[in-house]
Amino acid sequence: MEDTQAARDNSVARRAGGRSAVDTAAGQILDLIRARQLNVGDVLPTERELSEITGASRNTVREALRTIRTYGLIEPKPRVGAVLADGQSIAIQNFFAAHMDVSRSSFADIQGFRRIIEVGIGDHIVLKATREQIEALDEINARIVDSRSIEEAAENDFNFHMALIGLADNRMLADMYSFLSPVILRIMTIGKEMRPVLADTRAAHGEIIAALRARDRLAYAYLMSRHLDFALRFLPEEPASDSD
Repeated sequence: MEDTQAARDNSVARRAGGRSAVDTAAGQILDLIRARQLNVGDVLPTERELSEITGASRNTVREALRTIRTYGLIEPKPRVGAVLADGQSIAIQNFFAAHMDVSRSSFADIQGFRRIIEVGIGDHIVLKATREQIEALDEINARIVDSRSIEEAAENDFNFHMALIGLADNRMLADMYSFLSPVILRIMTIGKEMRPVLADTRAAHGEIIAALRARDRLAYAYLMSRHLDFALRFLPEEPASDSD
């Protein structure tokens, strides 16, 4: 009976054009973990409490917890319940990336954050990057067109941007991008899933490299901003609100 209820929840959600009920509940539980700032070993609310919090059936909550457990974020503890597991930061990365709803608004938020960083480092790297470092960027960029899969293409794309971040010589920025890598990689697959864009990506990177060679800060800022907006064209328009 409970399995039937979960199936009905998912069916209704999918007919409505949204995420499954299980995925939605899982996202709500992850938000709860963040909001309450739970640490390793802290106990999650019971299935009944989570059902009341999320508005989902208990079986849907149970399936959501199973999903979260597969990412290593929580683990069952006898006579206690679900507790936050070790390595939760990596689990949150992977879970968030896998369940992220890439809408135009969420894309704009992520790319806006990247623009602040990747355009912002331009003044430094345009002046400080050595000829050898710029040539290394060119070598990384060349690998994009040889990618054998969407995943490999996204990884090569990410490696290029990660190498740019590395030129800023700021370990905190590098660590931040490493943490965000699953989310950024998810963004980078969008255009590559829609049509072949490997040559376009390589060309856009090539223009950025040329701006670095020319020590042209304005060109670098413009080209990087344009490049970060590129995938927006592949996202569907969001429906107008009722107030429009």
